[in-house]
Amino acid sequence: MKIGIIGAGKIGATTAQLFVKAGHAVAISNSRGPESLQEIVKKLGDNAIALSKNDAAAFGEIVLLATPWSKTEALPDPQLVKDKIVIDAMNPYKPGGGLYKLSNSTSSEETARKLPGAIIVKAFNTKNFKHLELGGRKDLPLQERKAIFMAGDSIEAKAKISRLIEEIGFAAVDTGNLHDGGELQQPGTKIYNNDITCAEARGLLGK
Repeated sequence: MKIGIIGAGKIGATTAQLFVKAGHAVAISNSRGPESLQEIVKKLGDNAIALSKNDAAAFGEIVLLATPWSKTEALPDPQLVKDKIVIDAMNPYKPGGGLYKLSNSTSSEETARKLPGAIIVKAFNTKNFKHLELGGRKDLPLQERKAIFMAGDSIEAKAKISRLIEEIGFAAVDTGNLHDGGELQQPGTKIYNNDITCAEARGLLGK
């Protein structure tokens, strides 16, 4: 699979490494341009390239957003992700700290409004990059693997992301639709930055 990653910070670079290791082709981008990513790409190997954000979005069959949520300008051209699965790994932190108050909405619903036509799945936003980097265990049964939570309105899209999560050694735990499930994954909730197994996560959520 081709995966475009927008954002080359800790989550973007870590997921790129995991996806490449699982056999996928990755295009990674940041706000400073492809030339600033040559060292990262070299470490990732032959299945990784550095592109602009829009070229990475065009490249990907799936696109992962790992930029600061407040920086709307970091998002790709909406036309380039129309009808594509877009993984929202962002959280609504303010630049100076604290969280934006979104009334009855969630950060991923707001992202969906900015990218009309994209199929948004919220995932990879609750996990510390170190837990992500070191926690994958493909040798374990799913119930014993560490959980990665996901939320979204498309059953088909969540099934694809669930398989991707399994390929990198974790287990996907579905928190529900983009609104209700997205609320469960917000910073400050009981599952946010909680490095637990799939079985523990299901127990915590009553699933």
